Amino acid sequence: MAANIDKVKIVVVGDSGVGKTSLVHLICHQQPTNNPPYTIGCSVEVKLHDYKAGTPGEKTFFIEMWDVGGSTSHRNSRSIFYHSVHGILLVHDLSNRKSHQNLRKWLAEVINKGHTKDFNGGDYDPELFAGIQIPIMVDFFIYRGDYDPELFAGIQIPIMVVGCKADQAQNLRDKSPSARSSVAEECGADEFNLDCHQVKHISPGSTNAVKLTKFFDKVIERRYHSREGGNQGHITPTMERKRFFKTSHID
Repeated sequence: MAANIDKVKIVVVGDSGVGKTSLVHLICHQQPTNNPPYTIGCSVEVKLHDYKAGTPGEKTFFIEMWDVGGSTSHRNSRSIFYHSVHGILLVHDLSNRKSHQNLRKWLAEVINKGHTKDFNGGDYDPELFAGIQIPIMVDFFIYRGDYDPELFAGIQIPIMVVGCKADQAQNLRDKSPSARSSVAEECGADEFNLDCHQVKHISPGSTNAVKLTKFFDKVIERRYHSREGGNQGHITPTMERKRFFKTSHID
């Protein structure tokens, strides 16, 4: 039976220690882990998901969750995990503002398959995303924090932003990020916050569980039921020409 079940690949990225492994374990096993191991390289967990549950189109899929280690010392070797990605979970620590700011760098690293360009660009300009109205999807390119959506206009990968360690953020009276964080707004992504030690935070029927289910459905929809699904996560010849034209005019 397992051989007949289709699958999708979701990478889970974010700074080291933000709670990625605890989150993945909670999602896949519906129970918390008290002593999550330190992830070196990548750890893969698998979850069964009922796509369009309760409808005539219901179908079971495997959700592969690739928990990528966040250590900066392993950055050059992470690109091997970013091929054929169908969805992205951006994870940050609610008690650590910097981990939230770094989500832009992680997003760029995944899209560029680990090869982020280092051109002489300016600071990140959120206005570049103002005209994008694609729910839970993002098209962009980054160099030194400056996004250029034109260079990756053909990439539309579903994204979810998750804030972990809600218990610590509450203890620290940390109000960041706000009800809707800047990164989620820029990406047109949905998001939720949770304490990975509390199963109730993603229990069936909860707001977080509904958001997660919609995200998984979106990933599957884009992979198997969209005309663009075949090019998802890949750079088309047109995109290559745009990138060459852009980079060749940088002093």
